[in-house]
Amino acid sequence: MGRRGRLAFVLACAVLARPVLAQPTTSPSSIFAETIARLSEPPGTFDTDNLISNERSYLDVVPAMVTRPIRGGAYIGVGPDQNFSYIARIRPSVAYIIDIRRENLLLHLLFKALFAEARTRAEYLCLLTGRRFPVGTERWKTASVGELVAYIDESAHWPEDADALRQSVETKLAGFGVPLSLNDLDTIRRFHQAFMLQGLDLVYSGRGPAERRSFPASDYPNLRELLTARAPDGRQWNYLASEDDFVFLKDMEARDGIIPVVGDVSGPRALKSVAAAIAERGERVSAFYISNVETYLEQKLVVGQFLDNLSRLPHGTDSVMIRATFDGGSSASILQPIDQVLMDASRNRR
Repeated sequence: MGRRGRLAFVLACAVLARPVLAQPTTSPSSIFAETIARLSEPPGTFDTDNLISNERSYLDVVPAMVTRPIRGGAYIGVGPDQNFSYIARIRPSVAYIIDIRRENLLLHLLFKALFAEARTRAEYLCLLTGRRFPVGTERWKTASVGELVAYIDESAHWPEDADALRQSVETKLAGFGVPLSLNDLDTIRRFHQAFMLQGLDLVYSGRGPAERRSFPASDYPNLRELLTARAPDGRQWNYLASEDDFVFLKDMEARDGIIPVVGDVSGPRALKSVAAAIAERGERVSAFYISNVETYLEQKLVVGQFLDNLSRLPHGTDSVMIRATFDGGSSASILQPIDQVLMDASRNRR
Protein backbone atom coordinates (compact mmCIF):
# COMPACT_ATOMS: atom_id res chain seq x y z
CA MET A 1 0.00 0.00 0.00
CA GLY A 2 1.32 3.45 -0.90
CA ARG A 3 1.54 6.45 1.34
CA ARG A 4 -1.94 7.64 0.39
CA GLY A 5 -4.56 5.79 2.29
CA ARG A 6 -2.37 4.20 5.00
CA LEU A 7 -3.89 6.29 7.75
CA ALA A 8 -7.37 5.68 6.32
CA PHE A 9 -6.68 1.92 6.36
CA VAL A 10 -5.48 2.05 10.00
CA LEU A 11 -8.48 4.07 11.10
CA ALA A 12 -10.91 1.86 9.19
CA CYS A 13 -9.45 -1.30 10.76
CA ALA A 14 -9.73 0.24 14.21
CA VAL A 15 -13.38 1.07 13.64
CA LEU A 16 -14.23 -2.35 12.16
CA ALA A 17 -12.54 -4.15 15.05
CA ARG A 18 -14.84 -2.59 17.62
CA PRO A 19 -17.88 -4.60 18.80
CA VAL A 20 -21.36 -3.42 17.92
CA LEU A 21 -23.28 -2.58 21.10
CA ALA A 22 -27.02 -2.31 21.60
CA GLN A 23 -28.16 1.29 21.67
CA PRO A 24 -29.90 2.52 24.85
CA THR A 25 -33.23 4.31 24.58
CA THR A 26 -31.62 7.58 25.64
CA SER A 27 -28.21 7.69 24.02
CA PRO A 28 -25.18 8.94 25.98
CA SER A 29 -24.50 11.38 23.14
CA SER A 30 -27.88 13.06 23.57
CA ILE A 31 -27.33 13.33 27.35
CA PHE A 32 -23.87 14.83 26.75
CA ALA A 33 -25.23 17.38 24.28
CA GLU A 34 -28.21 18.22 26.50
CA THR A 35 -25.90 18.75 29.48
CA ILE A 36 -23.73 21.18 27.52
CA ALA A 37 -26.81 23.09 26.33
CA ARG A 38 -28.34 23.18 29.82
CA LEU A 39 -25.18 24.49 31.51
CA SER A 40 -24.05 26.95 28.85
CA GLU A 41 -24.94 30.58 28.26
CA PRO A 42 -24.47 32.81 25.18
CA PRO A 43 -20.77 33.13 24.23
CA GLY A 44 -18.62 36.20 24.54
CA THR A 45 -15.57 37.23 22.54
CA PHE A 46 -11.85 37.02 23.15
CA ASP A 47 -9.03 37.93 20.82
CA THR A 48 -7.10 34.63 20.80
CA ASP A 49 -7.75 31.10 19.59
CA ASN A 50 -5.92 29.87 22.72
CA LEU A 51 -5.11 26.48 21.20
CA ILE A 52 -2.42 25.86 23.80
CA SER A 53 -1.45 27.46 27.09
CA ASN A 54 0.88 30.42 27.41
CA GLU A 55 1.75 29.52 31.02
CA ARG A 56 5.25 28.10 31.41
CA SER A 57 4.51 27.75 35.11
CA TYR A 58 1.39 25.61 34.77
CA LEU A 59 3.02 22.54 36.38
CA ASP A 60 4.59 24.45 39.28
CA VAL A 61 1.55 23.81 41.50
CA VAL A 62 1.43 20.05 40.89
CA PRO A 63 3.84 18.97 43.68
CA ALA A 64 1.67 20.84 46.21
CA MET A 65 -1.44 19.26 44.70
CA VAL A 66 0.08 15.81 45.10
CA THR A 67 1.02 16.30 48.76
CA ARG A 68 -2.36 17.77 49.75
CA PRO A 69 -5.62 15.78 49.88
CA ILE A 70 -6.84 17.17 46.54
CA ARG A 71 -8.43 14.11 45.05
CA GLY A 72 -11.67 13.11 43.35
CA GLY A 73 -14.75 15.30 43.50
CA ALA A 74 -15.47 17.76 40.71
CA TYR A 75 -12.91 19.75 38.74
CA ILE A 76 -13.55 23.09 37.03
CA GLY A 77 -11.13 24.71 34.60
CA VAL A 78 -10.78 27.20 31.78
CA GLY A 79 -8.86 27.09 28.52
CA PRO A 80 -7.32 24.25 26.48
CA ASP A 81 -5.46 21.05 27.34
CA GLN A 82 -3.42 22.14 30.38
CA ASN A 83 -6.60 21.12 32.20
CA PHE A 84 -5.85 17.49 31.34
CA SER A 85 -2.63 17.55 33.36
CA TYR A 86 -4.50 18.78 36.44
CA ILE A 87 -7.35 16.31 35.90
CA ALA A 88 -4.86 13.44 35.60
CA ARG A 89 -3.44 14.31 39.01
CA ILE A 90 -6.72 14.90 40.81
CA ARG A 91 -8.70 12.04 39.21
CA PRO A 92 -12.10 13.72 39.66
CA SER A 93 -15.38 11.98 38.93
CA VAL A 94 -16.41 14.84 36.64
CA ALA A 95 -14.75 17.88 35.07
CA TYR A 96 -16.31 21.04 33.66
CA ILE A 97 -14.27 23.20 31.28
CA ILE A 98 -15.99 26.59 31.23
CA ASP A 99 -14.86 29.29 28.84
CA ILE A 100 -16.43 32.46 27.47
CA ARG A 101 -15.48 31.48 23.92
CA ARG A 102 -17.55 28.91 22.04
CA GLU A 103 -14.31 28.17 20.22
CA ASN A 104 -12.96 26.56 23.39
CA LEU A 105 -15.88 24.12 23.37
CA LEU A 106 -15.08 23.27 19.74
CA LEU A 107 -11.42 22.74 20.61
CA HIS A 108 -12.35 20.34 23.41
CA LEU A 109 -14.66 18.45 21.05
CA LEU A 110 -11.63 18.00 18.78
CA PHE A 111 -9.60 16.67 21.72
CA LYS A 112 -12.49 14.36 22.65
CA ALA A 113 -12.60 12.97 19.10
CA LEU A 114 -8.85 12.30 19.12
CA PHE A 115 -9.03 10.59 22.53
CA ALA A 116 -11.76 8.36 21.12
CA GLU A 117 -9.66 7.45 18.07
CA ALA A 118 -6.28 6.94 19.73
CA ARG A 119 -5.37 3.72 21.54
CA THR A 120 -2.23 5.17 23.12
CA ARG A 121 -0.79 8.59 23.91
CA ALA A 122 1.67 8.12 21.04
CA GLU A 123 -1.23 7.67 18.63
CA TYR A 124 -3.03 10.63 20.20
CA LEU A 125 -0.07 12.95 19.64
CA CYS A 126 0.30 11.63 16.09
CA LEU A 127 -3.38 12.24 15.33
CA LEU A 128 -3.19 15.71 16.86
CA THR A 129 -0.19 16.71 14.76
CA GLY A 130 -1.01 14.73 11.59
CA ARG A 131 1.87 12.26 11.82
CA ARG A 132 1.95 8.55 10.99
CA PHE A 133 1.60 6.11 13.88
CA PRO A 134 4.95 4.71 15.09
CA VAL A 135 5.69 1.03 14.67
CA GLY A 136 5.38 -1.08 17.82
CA THR A 137 2.38 -0.11 19.94
CA GLU A 138 3.58 -1.86 23.12
CA ARG A 139 7.05 -0.29 22.96
CA TRP A 140 5.55 3.20 22.76
CA LYS A 141 3.36 2.64 25.81
CA THR A 142 6.47 2.84 27.99
CA ALA A 143 8.22 5.62 26.04
CA SER A 144 9.10 8.85 27.81
CA VAL A 145 7.40 12.05 26.76
CA GLY A 146 10.79 13.15 25.44
CA GLU A 147 10.84 10.14 23.11
CA LEU A 148 7.33 10.93 21.92
CA VAL A 149 8.35 14.50 21.21
CA ALA A 150 11.46 13.34 19.34
CA TYR A 151 9.36 11.00 17.19
CA ILE A 152 6.96 13.79 16.23
CA ASP A 153 9.84 16.15 15.47
CA GLU A 154 11.49 13.55 13.25
CA SER A 155 8.27 12.64 11.41
CA ALA A 156 7.02 14.64 8.48
CA HIS A 157 3.45 15.87 8.26
CA TRP A 158 1.63 13.88 5.56
CA PRO A 159 -0.91 16.19 3.91
CA GLU A 160 -2.24 13.32 1.75
CA ASP A 161 -3.62 11.72 4.91
CA ALA A 162 -5.42 14.89 5.99
CA ASP A 163 -8.74 14.05 4.31
CA ALA A 164 -8.93 10.60 5.93
CA LEU A 165 -8.11 12.07 9.32
CA ARG A 166 -10.63 14.88 8.89
CA GLN A 167 -13.37 12.41 7.94
CA SER A 168 -12.55 10.23 10.94
CA VAL A 169 -12.67 13.23 13.30
CA GLU A 170 -15.96 14.46 11.88
CA THR A 171 -17.51 11.01 12.23
CA LYS A 172 -16.57 11.05 15.89
CA LEU A 173 -17.90 14.60 16.28
CA ALA A 174 -21.25 13.58 14.82
CA GLY A 175 -21.46 10.79 17.38
CA PHE A 176 -21.21 13.24 20.29
CA GLY A 177 -24.64 14.66 19.46
CA VAL A 178 -23.61 18.31 19.87
CA PRO A 179 -25.23 20.43 17.13
CA LEU A 180 -22.46 21.86 14.97
CA SER A 181 -22.90 24.38 12.17
CA LEU A 182 -20.78 24.42 9.03
CA ASN A 183 -18.91 27.34 10.57
CA ASP A 184 -18.25 25.25 13.70
CA LEU A 185 -16.84 22.42 11.59
CA ASP A 186 -14.68 24.88 9.66
CA THR A 187 -13.35 26.23 12.97
CA ILE A 188 -12.51 22.74 14.22
CA ARG A 189 -10.73 21.97 10.94
CA ARG A 190 -8.78 25.22 11.22
CA PHE A 191 -7.73 24.39 14.77
CA HIS A 192 -6.63 20.88 13.81
CA GLN A 193 -4.77 22.17 10.77
CA ALA A 194 -2.82 24.56 13.01
CA PHE A 195 -1.62 21.60 15.09
CA MET A 196 -0.78 19.61 11.96
CA LEU A 197 1.06 22.35 10.08
CA GLN A 198 2.96 23.85 13.02
CA GLY A 199 3.45 20.62 14.95
CA LEU A 200 5.26 21.03 18.24
CA ASP A 201 6.36 24.54 17.25
CA LEU A 202 2.80 25.76 17.80
CA VAL A 203 2.72 28.78 20.12
CA TYR A 204 -0.11 30.65 21.80
CA SER A 205 -0.91 33.72 19.71
CA GLY A 206 -3.49 36.45 19.41
CA ARG A 207 -5.55 37.48 16.42
CA GLY A 208 -5.66 40.94 14.93
CA PRO A 209 -3.26 43.86 15.44
CA ALA A 210 -0.93 43.52 18.41
CA GLU A 211 -2.21 46.72 19.99
CA ARG A 212 -5.69 45.20 20.31
CA ARG A 213 -4.61 41.89 21.84
CA SER A 214 -5.28 41.14 25.46
CA PHE A 215 -1.77 39.76 26.02
CA PRO A 216 1.55 41.46 25.31
CA ALA A 217 3.76 40.02 22.61
CA SER A 218 6.35 37.88 24.36
CA ASP A 219 8.27 34.64 24.22
CA TYR A 220 5.52 32.18 25.08
CA PRO A 221 6.30 28.44 25.28
CA ASN A 222 5.63 26.24 22.29
CA LEU A 223 3.79 22.92 22.48
CA ARG A 224 7.07 21.00 22.71
CA GLU A 225 8.12 22.99 25.79
CA LEU A 226 4.74 22.54 27.46
CA LEU A 227 4.83 18.77 26.92
CA THR A 228 8.34 18.34 28.31
CA ALA A 229 8.17 20.93 31.11
CA ARG A 230 9.26 19.91 34.59
CA ALA A 231 7.74 20.96 37.89
CA PRO A 232 9.93 22.25 40.74
CA ASP A 233 10.24 18.65 42.00
CA GLY A 234 11.94 17.75 38.69
CA ARG A 235 9.10 15.55 37.45
CA GLN A 236 7.31 15.77 34.12
CA TRP A 237 3.65 15.96 35.08
CA ASN A 238 2.11 16.62 31.67
CA TYR A 239 -0.75 14.23 30.93
CA LEU A 240 1.14 12.76 27.97
CA ALA A 241 4.12 11.84 30.16
CA SER A 242 2.27 8.78 31.49
CA GLU A 243 0.30 6.09 29.68
CA ASP A 244 -1.73 5.57 32.85
CA ASP A 245 -2.76 9.24 32.86
CA PHE A 246 -3.70 9.05 29.18
CA VAL A 247 -5.82 5.94 29.75
CA PHE A 248 -7.62 7.64 32.66
CA LEU A 249 -8.40 10.68 30.52
CA LYS A 250 -9.44 8.55 27.54
CA ASP A 251 -11.87 6.66 29.77
CA MET A 252 -13.17 9.89 31.29
CA GLU A 253 -13.80 11.33 27.82
CA ALA A 254 -15.49 8.09 26.73
CA ARG A 255 -17.99 8.29 29.58
CA ASP A 256 -18.56 11.99 28.90
CA GLY A 257 -16.95 12.95 32.20
CA ILE A 258 -15.21 16.01 30.74
CA ILE A 259 -17.91 18.53 29.85
CA PRO A 260 -17.04 21.71 27.92
CA VAL A 261 -19.33 24.60 28.86
CA VAL A 262 -19.70 27.98 27.15
CA GLY A 263 -19.98 30.73 29.71
CA ASP A 264 -18.57 33.70 31.55
CA VAL A 265 -17.45 32.78 35.09
CA SER A 266 -18.95 36.10 36.21
CA GLY A 267 -22.09 35.56 34.15
CA PRO A 268 -25.66 34.93 35.29
CA ARG A 269 -26.03 31.29 34.34
CA ALA A 270 -23.13 29.00 33.45
CA LEU A 271 -21.11 28.80 36.69
CA LYS A 272 -24.29 28.80 38.78
CA SER A 273 -25.58 25.90 36.65
CA VAL A 274 -22.32 24.03 37.10
CA ALA A 275 -22.60 24.57 40.86
CA ALA A 276 -26.10 23.11 40.83
CA ALA A 277 -24.98 20.12 38.74
CA ILE A 278 -22.13 19.38 41.15
CA ALA A 279 -24.52 19.61 44.12
CA GLU A 280 -26.96 17.24 42.40
CA ARG A 281 -24.14 14.72 42.06
CA GLY A 282 -23.38 15.04 45.77
CA GLU A 283 -19.83 16.17 44.97
CA ARG A 284 -17.59 19.02 46.06
CA VAL A 285 -15.16 21.01 43.97
CA SER A 286 -11.65 19.66 44.39
CA ALA A 287 -9.92 22.28 42.24
CA PHE A 288 -10.89 25.30 40.16
CA TYR A 289 -8.27 26.31 37.59
CA ILE A 290 -9.05 29.96 36.85
CA SER A 291 -5.75 30.83 35.06
CA ASN A 292 -5.47 34.65 34.90
CA VAL A 293 -9.12 35.23 34.05
CA GLU A 294 -9.49 37.37 37.17
CA THR A 295 -7.37 40.03 35.44
CA TYR A 296 -10.08 40.45 32.80
CA LEU A 297 -12.84 40.36 35.39
CA GLU A 298 -11.14 43.30 37.14
CA GLN A 299 -10.92 45.19 33.86
CA LYS A 300 -14.64 44.66 33.28
CA LEU A 301 -15.48 45.51 36.92
CA VAL A 302 -17.29 42.19 37.42
CA VAL A 303 -15.14 40.58 40.12
CA GLY A 304 -18.02 40.82 42.58
CA GLN A 305 -20.28 38.76 40.33
CA PHE A 306 -17.56 36.14 39.95
CA LEU A 307 -16.98 35.90 43.70
CA ASP A 308 -20.73 35.46 44.22
CA ASN A 309 -20.71 32.61 41.69
CA LEU A 310 -17.59 31.14 43.31
CA SER A 311 -19.20 31.14 46.75
CA ARG A 312 -22.11 29.08 45.38
CA LEU A 313 -19.86 26.19 44.35
CA PRO A 314 -20.09 23.21 46.72
CA HIS A 315 -16.64 23.17 48.30
CA GLY A 316 -14.80 22.29 51.47
CA THR A 317 -11.65 23.31 53.32
CA ASP A 318 -9.51 21.24 50.92
CA SER A 319 -10.98 22.80 47.77
CA VAL A 320 -8.40 24.92 45.95
CA MET A 321 -8.09 27.58 43.28
CA ILE A 322 -5.26 27.37 40.74
CA ARG A 323 -4.41 30.93 39.70
CA ALA A 324 -1.92 32.35 37.21
CA THR A 325 -0.37 35.79 37.06
CA PHE A 326 1.76 37.39 34.35
CA ASP A 327 4.65 39.81 34.53
CA GLY A 328 5.23 40.66 30.91
CA GLY A 329 5.35 37.25 29.26
CA SER A 330 6.47 35.35 32.36
CA SER A 331 3.83 33.47 34.32
CA ALA A 332 3.58 32.38 37.94
CA SER A 333 1.09 29.77 39.16
CA ILE A 334 -0.18 29.55 42.72
CA LEU A 335 -2.47 27.25 44.70
CA GLN A 336 -4.87 28.73 47.25
CA PRO A 337 -7.85 27.35 49.19
CA ILE A 338 -11.14 28.64 47.78
CA ASP A 339 -12.16 29.67 51.29
CA GLN A 340 -9.03 31.83 51.52
CA VAL A 341 -9.80 33.47 48.17
CA LEU A 342 -13.29 34.33 49.37
CA MET A 343 -12.05 35.51 52.79
CA ASP A 344 -9.36 37.76 51.28
CA ALA A 345 -11.89 39.25 48.89
CA SER A 346 -14.28 39.94 51.77
CA ARG A 347 -11.55 41.73 53.72
CA ASN A 348 -10.60 43.84 50.71
CA ARG A 349 -14.20 44.96 50.30
CA ARG A 350 -14.34 46.42 53.80
